[in-house]
Amino acid sequence: MGITTAKEAAYDPRVLAFGRMMGAANRLEYLLGRALEAECGISHLMFEVLLIVGRAGEAGMSMRAIAQEQVLTTGGATRLVDRMTTHGLVVRSSDPQDRRVQLVRLTAHGEETTVRAARVHVENIQRLFLDPLPADHRERFAQDLRTLSHSARDALPKLR
Repeated sequence: MGITTAKEAAYDPRVLAFGRMMGAANRLEYLLGRALEAECGISHLMFEVLLIVGRAGEAGMSMRAIAQEQVLTTGGATRLVDRMTTHGLVVRSSDPQDRRVQLVRLTAHGEETTVRAARVHVENIQRLFLDPLPADHRERFAQDLRTLSHSARDALPKLR
């Protein structure tokens, strides 16, 4: 028994659930991103890259890994890192093991911006993302999102 009409398609519970998830994600992305821009002067995407590079620590992270992690083209990642370099958030240097690879590291200003933005972001996530949910559902919801995220990540083609 498949979907046979547009109305059935529109009311399929799976389609509705996915649409609600995407609608919530888009609205939250907008609200959380605007707050980061207003209070910290960076976009949400820049904040995500600061977090990714921060996790890598002193070793830094390759442009390819940043692109893969953020589902960007390598050209898109390069343009974003160029803007972040201009803002003094990150620096690039050649990998001592492979001079063809550029490693990205946080600057002191990037570290400070990451911490300041994370404080703002966590407060807004609590208010807009977690507080509306029943307290006893929050942990399971976070686990389910992690499962979905990893499943989708694993289904993506690997960059060459």
